[in-house]
Amino acid sequence: MPEPQIVDSHCHLDFPQFTENLDGVITRAVTAGVTRMVTICTKLVEIEQVQKIADTHAPVFFAAGTHPMNVADQPMVSVEDLLALAKHPKMIGIGETGLDYHYTVESMALQKTSLRIHIEAARRTGLPLIIHARAADADMAELLREEYQNGAYSCVMHCFSSSAELARAALDLGFYLSMSGIATFKKSQELRNIFAAAPVDRILVETDAPYLAPMPHRGKTNEPAYTAFTARVGAEIYGLEYDVFARQTSENFDRLFSKAAKWTSQ
Repeated sequence: MPEPQIVDSHCHLDFPQFTENLDGVITRAVTAGVTRMVTICTKLVEIEQVQKIADTHAPVFFAAGTHPMNVADQPMVSVEDLLALAKHPKMIGIGETGLDYHYTVESMALQKTSLRIHIEAARRTGLPLIIHARAADADMAELLREEYQNGAYSCVMHCFSSSAELARAALDLGFYLSMSGIATFKKSQELRNIFAAAPVDRILVETDAPYLAPMPHRGKTNEPAYTAFTARVGAEIYGLEYDVFARQTSENFDRLFSKAAKWTSQ
């Protein structure tokens, strides 16, 4: 029997680790049941390469934005830039954007400006925001709440590994949490507890490939096929059969990334 279908909601297929064998990477993913992948553009100067991957490979969609760690050395994105890109039929999300005070706290002010621009683009396009948050929980929760009061938008907290407080703030706004390979690590019980306390209809799964490979591949190059390892741990967290969890997270993806759901039905 074929593997249950599942979605890798966040990966980086344009990164050099995949240059030599992208066709093989995508084939392995589909064989593992990962029938859709979202590749993320983190610098708009690289958008053509990201679009080409999505245009060439039917299972691949893309999102675009400026990663918070890139804000200081890239031109500031504009709402108009993102609106123009969103006209592409396979661009389904805004970002990734967010706040990273672990590596780039010195660009804090620029990161906040960039994040607000991305949020406005998410409002105006109706596409979900894709958030990167590291070592910035209080500022992130405050900014997300403040901006939501200025106008609703949808959002996923990508590769969620922050505090229970930030998880609750995001969930209270109707946002989603995405589970990465970090949730499979032995020392991640506190994170698994945070996911267990969240509604299962607000959970996505992802690889963040080529980073953060789940057990038993930790320390190796991650790839979309490995979404299944994270999803099996997710199923255990919720006490569900794997096929049930795969179907639930796929339904969650379709609800949040509705443009992708509509595209697949064409």
